[in-house]
Amino acid sequence: MPIDPTLQAFLNSFKLPDLFKPDFTLTDFSKADWKETTDRLRQSFYRSTRSVESDAPQLAQTDNIIVDGAEGPLKARVYTPLAAGIGQQPAILFFHGGGFVVGDLDSHEMICIRLAHASRCRVISIDYRLAPEHKFPCAHDDAIAAYDWLLRRAKDFSIDPDRVAVAGDSAGGNLAAFVSQEMVRRGGNEPAFQLLLYPLVQFVDIKSRGLTFQEGFFISPGLFDFFKTSYVGEGEDADAMDLRVSPLFAPEADFKGLPPAHVVLCGWDPLNAEGRAYADKLAAAGVPVTVKEHPGMVHGFMNLTAVSVPARDAIANAGEIVGRALGSL
Repeated sequence: MPIDPTLQAFLNSFKLPDLFKPDFTLTDFSKADWKETTDRLRQSFYRSTRSVESDAPQLAQTDNIIVDGAEGPLKARVYTPLAAGIGQQPAILFFHGGGFVVGDLDSHEMICIRLAHASRCRVISIDYRLAPEHKFPCAHDDAIAAYDWLLRRAKDFSIDPDRVAVAGDSAGGNLAAFVSQEMVRRGGNEPAFQLLLYPLVQFVDIKSRGLTFQEGFFISPGLFDFFKTSYVGEGEDADAMDLRVSPLFAPEADFKGLPPAHVVLCGWDPLNAEGRAYADKLAAAGVPVTVKEHPGMVHGFMNLTAVSVPARDAIANAGEIVGRALGSL
C-alpha cells in the first residue's frame, strides 16, 4: 500500500535537515557543531509537529505541573477530559518520542489531548531530560522516577494508582516498555497497561532494513545514528545492547508477567519489524497483546493530525483500546 497521499504531500512540501536524507552518514557530521545541529533539529521538529487545531477535542482542563525526576524536578502537563469521572479514575503516563534528543510537552500536546479525549483518562505527559546534554540513562531514570512519583501522588490528582497505563511514541514507546520491564524486574507495582506507538525497542541498527527517507518520515539511518550517538555515546563506554535502551533483547524471563499491551505499527516505517518482534515476544511470554498496523502511515504520523484525518482516527482508536483496558469506557 502506498504512503497516504496527504502525508506524502506534506513530505514533499516540508524541508527537513540533511540528517533526514537517506544518503546522510554520521561521518558527514563528525566535524560539525553538535549543539548547532541539535538546535536546528529541535527547531525543525517543533515546526513540523506543533499545530493549533481549531477543532481539537475540548478538555475539562489542562494543568502544568512539576514532577520528581531522577535528579531534580521535571516539567509535566496533565490533560483532564470532560468525561474523566468522579473519584479515583485511571490515567495514562505519556512519554514523547524524538530519539531522546528532540520533542517536548508542546510537540506532543495534540496527541495527548486526543488520547485523553478518546480514552476518557487523564494523561500526564513528562518532559524528561534530553541528549546530548543528558546522556543515557538519564531519560530512563527520569521515566522510572516520574512513574514512582505518579503512584505516590495519584490520589492528589484523583487517579487510581492500580489503573495507571504507560504510553509513548517511538523513543517514548521505548521508555514505556522499559518502565514495564523494570517494574517487573523490581517486583514493584507494574503498570496496568502499556500502549506502544511505533516504538523504538532496540538502539543497535536500522540500516539493514533498506528503507529510504521517503519511506520512514522522522527516521532515517543517519538520524538513527545521530540519536544513538547523542544518547548512548560512542566508543568502549557505549552499550546500545543495554536492556534498558534495547528492551527487545531482554531475556524471556523479563517478558513474563508484563502488563497487557497494544502495539501500533506503521506500514512505511523502518521500526515496523522490531515493533512486531516485540509484540511477538510479549505474546510468546503469555502477555495479552494486540497489534494494529496502519499500512499507509509513516513513522511519526500521529504528530501530523493537522494534515491527516487518518492520524486523528488512529489516536482515537488507540485511546479507546486503553480506555476499555483501564475501565474508563
